Amino acid sequence: MTLTPGLRAQLLIMVERGDTATKIGSGDVPVLATPRVLALAEQATVQAVTGALDPGQTSVGTKVALEHLAASPVGTHVEVTAELTEVDGRRLVFAFTARDRHTTVATGTIERVVVDRERFLARLSR
Repeated sequence: MTLTPGLRAQLLIMVERGDTATKIGSGDVPVLATPRVLALAEQATVQAVTGALDPGQTSVGTKVALEHLAASPVGTHVEVTAELTEVDGRRLVFAFTARDRHTTVATGTIERVVVDRERFLARLSR
């Protein structure tokens, strides 16, 4: 495993109707849903370590802290950046930020744990 702090990834999306709180069911306003922000941040953390994990390894999410600071209506471009800030054995800590052209939309941290994919999946069938 060659995981070191500083690994990062960025995603850019345009908020669409399917990304809204109304559509996802997390609210009744047509703005970027908090669960969608989290999914994008998690996607960025996965991309940040792609290629740095050993064959057969993956990472799974274990802990999240998210602060949704600003609403993003349909049509807004939002960039999500995740950076690996800490490696403690198998535990990975990421900081993430979501921004549009004008403001910070959300910030937070995500913790993931590196696991052996086959062993992890085998435990599910028990």
